Amino acid sequence: MVSCQSHVPVQDKPFDKTPFQPFLNDLKFRTFNFFWEIVDTNTWQNDDRYPTQNFTSIAATGFALPSYIIGVENKYISRSQGATRVLNALQWLWASKQAGDTSGATGYRGLYYHFLNYQRGDRFKDVELSTIDTGLLFGGILCCQSYFDGENETEQQIRQLADSLYLRVEWDWAMNHQQTMSMGWKPESGFLSSSWTGYNEAMLLVVLGLGSPTHPIPDNAWENWCKTYDWADFYGYSHVNFGPLFGHQYSQMFIDFKGIVDPYMQAKGFDYFENSRRATLSNRAYCIDNPLHFNGYNENIWGLTACDGPAFKTINHNGIEWNFKEYNARGAAHNYIEDDGTIAPTAAGGSIPFAPEYCIPALSAMRDKYGDKLYQQYGFKDAFNVSIGEKGWFAADYLGIDQGAILIQLENYETGLIWKQLRNNKYIINGLQRAGFTGGWLDAVNKEQTNQTKG
Repeated sequence: MVSCQSHVPVQDKPFDKTPFQPFLNDLKFRTFNFFWEIVDTNTWQNDDRYPTQNFTSIAATGFALPSYIIGVENKYISRSQGATRVLNALQWLWASKQAGDTSGATGYRGLYYHFLNYQRGDRFKDVELSTIDTGLLFGGILCCQSYFDGENETEQQIRQLADSLYLRVEWDWAMNHQQTMSMGWKPESGFLSSSWTGYNEAMLLVVLGLGSPTHPIPDNAWENWCKTYDWADFYGYSHVNFGPLFGHQYSQMFIDFKGIVDPYMQAKGFDYFENSRRATLSNRAYCIDNPLHFNGYNENIWGLTACDGPAFKTINHNGIEWNFKEYNARGAAHNYIEDDGTIAPTAAGGSIPFAPEYCIPALSAMRDKYGDKLYQQYGFKDAFNVSIGEKGWFAADYLGIDQGAILIQLENYETGLIWKQLRNNKYIINGLQRAGFTGGWLDAVNKEQTNQTKG
């Protein structure tokens, strides 16, 4: 199943997206409207999922904030409309209750609970104070700090609030005196037993912690995190492995890692952008091989990542009893196979910049093949599985974080818009520098800083 031959995948020629442009335009507009229209207007935080509505998600809000920038630049909304929406969200976050209480609080020590109740905006049930979801939220907040650079009162307030929110986050406390950051904390029981190890979506989180001037994490935090990486060959692609594709996408929705390297990747001879390309292509190769013989997989119907699923029950498929799951971190890597025949469009959508020649035709083929069973008012429903029953299973909901990956990465591929914002953010720059990144656009920043110091 796993090839012993490793190779570097290279595009033979630039991908011509012209035939797909009408579809991409439609996909971008529909997916933007999910974030613009589906929001809790009491708190201005964004829904975890829709039309099922259980709670808002701080990570979904973190993806919504850049979507408003995308809306402005694509002229779906005015700059004033986008700025007002962002300001509403940041004002509410700043004023919401920060306390270590077991109920009634939105966050603690500058971090936020994973999910929040509608209307009130306090902690949903007993969910954790989430470090990664706070990190994704602040990726969006800092994007807005960089983008809204005008001198009118609204944009000045956005920058000031973004600064105040970021500077109060106690990233150092979240380390819990360990080598790597804790995944979260609960007022009833303290820190979770798990911490962020291995390559995954936490790249952004560690950079944010390193970049903080008020609550920085230790100098060696990035080095300690890299020590936990899992480097291996999978389907012919040697790379730092992580099974679900979202782990290769989320940090790179915000930070442009193309052309910059830390000591770990410098020793490997390529950057994290290339690593995500290899992860995407190995995921696709696994699906084409289809070792578990699920229905529908082919060169354009592929993509395993965390998503909704058909059931928590055992179903007979091809004479074998399979344990199908609902929401699950599906994925494929050398030491991680979670595959029950469920494909998520966001797997290909979130990887568009890394492998457009494969991801864009995949999305187009899914839309063409399954029509409005999969592609509706706000773009792609979350997932589908055609190994279930005669007609297959199609998700009922859109998921905020999965919508965000499609929208932001499509925009990054076409214009680099969101990457450009954080290439100009002093906190992100500081975090990358403390992590030991050099090269590419970061060298230009370093040179400019040196010249300013000399001046």
